[in-house]
Amino acid sequence: MGNKSGKKKKDPTVLTEEDIQMLLANTQYTREQIIQWHNGFLKDCPKGELDKKKFTEVYKEFYPQGKADKFCAQVFQVFDTDHSGKIDFTEFLIAISVSAQGDVKKKLHLAFQMYDSNHNGKIDKKEMEKIIVAIYDLLGETNRKGDNQPKQRVEAIFKKLDRDNSGTLSEQEFVEDTKELRDNEKGEEEEEEEEEEEEKDKNK
Repeated sequence: MGNKSGKKKKDPTVLTEEDIQMLLANTQYTREQIIQWHNGFLKDCPKGELDKKKFTEVYKEFYPQGKADKFCAQVFQVFDTDHSGKIDFTEFLIAISVSAQGDVKKKLHLAFQMYDSNHNGKIDKKEMEKIIVAIYDLLGETNRKGDNQPKQRVEAIFKKLDRDNSGTLSEQEFVEDTKELRDNEKGEEEEEEEEEEEEKDKNK
């Protein structure tokens, strides 16, 4: 990125007090945890930045049986919030925090950004199919027939979420409706467990 403002470019290896305050406000980590994460990040990325190639290499270690390239390309563009082509420590830790500690809505907002590859604020069926194929590649999933076929999966998802039949999902539709479906399914599971417990008590 160019330095048009004339300001000295920040050293990406340095964790400033401003960085810490921003991370304290936007993650659930303590000051001590942020410093520990930063030390670990610098061990893996001595220059203080993670490029797409290194990011993909890290993912491949976790998913050696699959192809991580397509999935990583989608994830990387979401995490690279300033579109510099590199992820610095603050971008990295915010992404980790949302993935690991964020509430359901935050995670769904992150998922929406992954699906919305052209950044127009809507997900169409082609965008969703692209991500599903990327996830299959990542996991090494070879069974892509019947209900497991990417197009079939997309149709099933849109049938549940696309209430106005527009052929696209807005962020609000995706987040609110997915959360509602998830809560309903969780409630049904809890009811089934309670019924099973009652049956066990009767048979004692």
